Amino acid sequence: MCGIVGYVGNEQAAKILLDGLSKLEYRGYDSAGLAVRDGDKPIEVVKAKGRLKVLQEKTNDGESMVGDCGIGHTRWATHGEPSTQNAHPHYSDDLAVVAVHNGIIENYLDLREKLEKNGYSFYSETDTEVATKLIDYYHKKYRGTPVEAMARSMMRIRGSYALAVLFKDYPGEIYATRQDSPMIIGVTDSASYLASDVPAILKYTRSVYYIDNMEIARLTRGGVDFYTVDEEPIAKEPVQITWDAESAERGGYQHFMMKEIHEQPKAVLDTINSLVKGGEIDLSEAGLTDDALRSISQVHIVACGSAYHVGVAAQYVIEDFARVPVRVEIASEFRYRKPLLQKDELVVIISQSGETADSLAALREAKAQGVRVLAIVNVVGSTIAREADHVIYTFAGPEIAVATTKAYSTQLIVSYLLAIRLAVARGEMEPEECERLLSELRALPGKIERVLEDKERMQWFASKFANAKDAFFIGRGIDYAVGMEGSLKLKEISYVHSEAYAAGELKHGTISLIENRTLVVGILTQQNLYEKMISNMAECKSRGAYLMGLTNYGNYNVEDAADFTVYIPKTDPHFAASLAVIPLQLMGYYVSLAKGLDVDKPRNLAKSVTVE
Repeated sequence: MCGIVGYVGNEQAAKILLDGLSKLEYRGYDSAGLAVRDGDKPIEVVKAKGRLKVLQEKTNDGESMVGDCGIGHTRWATHGEPSTQNAHPHYSDDLAVVAVHNGIIENYLDLREKLEKNGYSFYSETDTEVATKLIDYYHKKYRGTPVEAMARSMMRIRGSYALAVLFKDYPGEIYATRQDSPMIIGVTDSASYLASDVPAILKYTRSVYYIDNMEIARLTRGGVDFYTVDEEPIAKEPVQITWDAESAERGGYQHFMMKEIHEQPKAVLDTINSLVKGGEIDLSEAGLTDDALRSISQVHIVACGSAYHVGVAAQYVIEDFARVPVRVEIASEFRYRKPLLQKDELVVIISQSGETADSLAALREAKAQGVRVLAIVNVVGSTIAREADHVIYTFAGPEIAVATTKAYSTQLIVSYLLAIRLAVARGEMEPEECERLLSELRALPGKIERVLEDKERMQWFASKFANAKDAFFIGRGIDYAVGMEGSLKLKEISYVHSEAYAAGELKHGTISLIENRTLVVGILTQQNLYEKMISNMAECKSRGAYLMGLTNYGNYNVEDAADFTVYIPKTDPHFAASLAVIPLQLMGYYVSLAKGLDVDKPRNLAKSVTVE
């Protein structure tokens, strides 16, 4: 949650900071603020409640704030309601220390009490103000360097944080540290940049450093130094980001979500090509040899939100192809149930950002038990990628809209390829079948494009149900997993109450909620379950439901059961989720659009959940 930017160079900092924050507003949009300084002059702080545009107007798009060094923040509220008072940056009483923060400081009340005993007063409800004044306290008490003050503070703080700090006595410098919250640093010949996510600085540099937990960075014009919490220097090598700046722009689309929906064919193809070489699936770069795959006795897939829905679909595919038992778990519950793991099992963590707090905690729990961890992530160098034993990257590129689309699709592709390679390595699949399945996968990008060509029909349908109060998605097998994702897309961006159910559960209570004109979306891509689904849909229709059917071309008798039918191209049923999800993404988008909502920034949500 929350977005952080920093800049020190020769340009007007406020303009660059606002530009960076505009790329990070998907991380938080309750309030925003800037702190800028001009040489030895006092640090100027400007804050505003609401979307970033309020801050832009307040600063005349940055023109009114003079200075070439500063930090900025866009907030998703955790401690304290959205307000100008609670907005970042926060500062000590004399503006000697000014800071922005992403994360949650768990012991902030104890620290606040300690500081109050030492003469500090507080103007906000935030844990960030406490951290800022704690740094100020140690800086004044020991009269040491900023690195020393931050190191002492870090030893007292419990929780997660990414901090960027300005010190009055050190003009032209920014200090940063992190613990379980993302932070990257970019450097050019004449400037240094800091951000909580890559898109904020792509426009300026693709050479970045990743600061690790409990490390401190000192940014100067065109340079950065790293230190341990013991104040010892650290040598680091930069990483080159392959994304281009244009991929983080809307490119003529009204919303990032629609742009990213249309980028799915390319993202899927790029992900396939990254893992299929010479006609074979090659997982060697991830360190997954056939011997390693053969030794796996069980797979645990751990994820949150849409990534969890990928895991539910992957469970069917892996078990059917490789005959390996799979357990899918919500990351936030994984470690709290004290999982019983065996050394020959594999834990798979799926995360777009590679920074998801609950997924990261699950990874560490698995490693603490001596179990190998495979990460499926989109962001190179992210914390989950660095800490996992094996990493497979998806090639979705930057995803800006809060509601994931192309990241979900590329995660599915990696899951399919992992399942196939696992099956081949274990002798559960003949080479001819593997070749057939790879041919089906290569055809998916073109078939996704065919589905997108019919998007106007989904727009018409969505306009009819823009005022729906409830919706139910039903399916069996992989179709149930697709329904879970479709339901999430609808509820998270259009605020329609929506639930997904395994169709066989309808008569165990759920069907009592269906009344006249209740929207029910039935998904029928699994031919072996087709007749059962037709029966389930008939049960809903007899109780007054309005039925949308989502099925493969050729199943035209669905039109007898449904009021509105959407068709997708045929593919191997194991891969049907990759096509069936597209109309449901469009449905969520168009319902939100018809209601006049902010598609890319739904209320109360942020893109990357980096706090528990």
